[in-house]
Amino acid sequence: MKHEATFFVIYIAEAHPDDGWQTDSNEQEGIRLRQHTTSDERRAAAQSCATKLKLSIPTLLDNMDDAANNAFSAWPERIYIVNKFGIIHYRGGRGPFDFHPTEARTSLVDLLGPKPD
Repeated sequence: MKHEATFFVIYIAEAHPDDGWQTDSNEQEGIRLRQHTTSDERRAAAQSCATKLKLSIPTLLDNMDDAANNAFSAWPERIYIVNKFGIIHYRGGRGPFDFHPTEARTSLVDLLGPKPD
């Protein structure tokens, strides 16, 4: 059995835009983004985020109609694990307060099964 997983970040609508619900921590860190109104704006924000966070996994963009966000109730952040058949194996709580990466890791290990000797 092959043991592998593919990881993605899906960049959705801005959670704390400066023309919306801006947070004190974003202000302190100089993070100032307006809510995206075009795909190019969303792409630029996603690229900036990936660069600043030094992400090594691919970042995908939600469409401007927010289809992924709506389908997965992703705002402001959420972890999903989807099996190879497209069935949700794990649905994490909404971040940041119900965001549990360790719980997601346990679920992923469960999905992949034991490692071969």
